[in-house]
Amino acid sequence: MHDIKFPFLEHVGARLAEASEGYARVELAVQEYHLQHLGFVHGGVISTLLDNTGWYAAMTLLNEGQTSVTMQINIDYLKPAMGSQLVCEARVVKPGRSKAFVEIRMTDAAQKLIAFATGNYAVITPE
Repeated sequence: MHDIKFPFLEHVGARLAEASEGYARVELAVQEYHLQHLGFVHGGVISTLLDNTGWYAAMTLLNEGQTSVTMQINIDYLKPAMGSQLVCEARVVKPGRSKAFVEIRMTDAAQKLIAFATGNYAVITPE
């Protein structure tokens, strides 16, 4: 996979833990600044992790010189995110020449499903 530095994801405190063909896993050690007013992980943090994990999975299938951007993402928040760690796993369901369709799941430290998403990631070949 392309060796790409992702400053925003690093700023949030997440890290790419694993990437292989059509698959990516991103992990986050939850900190107090990730929480909203009720003590749950903020929805913006959740959406950021889901989107970026899907993007990483799409990137694993691209050729050198290609990149990707999010075209669309649908997120279902299934339960409040609490605890010390969140893990996102993404798998490319349908790769293509112009876009990749990806399924992304987020679980907590107890491996309970927190959120589920699907996304379309455009394949771009800069000229």
